[in-house]
Amino acid sequence: MTHHYTTTLAWTGNKGNGTADYKGYERSHLLSAEGKPEIPGSSDPKFRGDKTRYNPEELLVASLSSCHMLWYLHVCAVNGVIVTDYVDNAAGTMRENADGSGEFLEVTLHPVVTVKDKSMTDKANALHDEAHAMCFIARSVSFPVHHMPTAVVAALANA
Repeated sequence: MTHHYTTTLAWTGNKGNGTADYKGYERSHLLSAEGKPEIPGSSDPKFRGDKTRYNPEELLVASLSSCHMLWYLHVCAVNGVIVTDYVDNAAGTMRENADGSGEFLEVTLHPVVTVKDKSMTDKANALHDEAHAMCFIARSVSFPVHHMPTAVVAALANA
């Protein structure tokens, strides 16, 4: 079975002269998909981008984080682990090469998962491996995606 996805990217950074001068245009753009809110994008500020907009590198890290979480919640549900909260502070490392190209070296996910009962913490931590193995995005990238999970108990987290 195959699935198809479409998005529209519209550059909004023409300041009147297009790309006539490298410093004379903005990197601003809008990413959209039918029926969904637009995502304001730009390049990383280190590459003349707008720091108030998402850059492609952040979106790649966010995509890995989101995919992992969605698979993780699924495998927890089918394995009897009751998750009541999930927060991930994901981080990626990209290397810029001398010629201006670059590539990601790794992404590390740091999910903090709140589970209903202390008896679920070991299983909750172990299920990250299964979620990682199933994640469409992680399976599609050529760099390592690590996960360093922490499981906490709901009653203790709220104390």
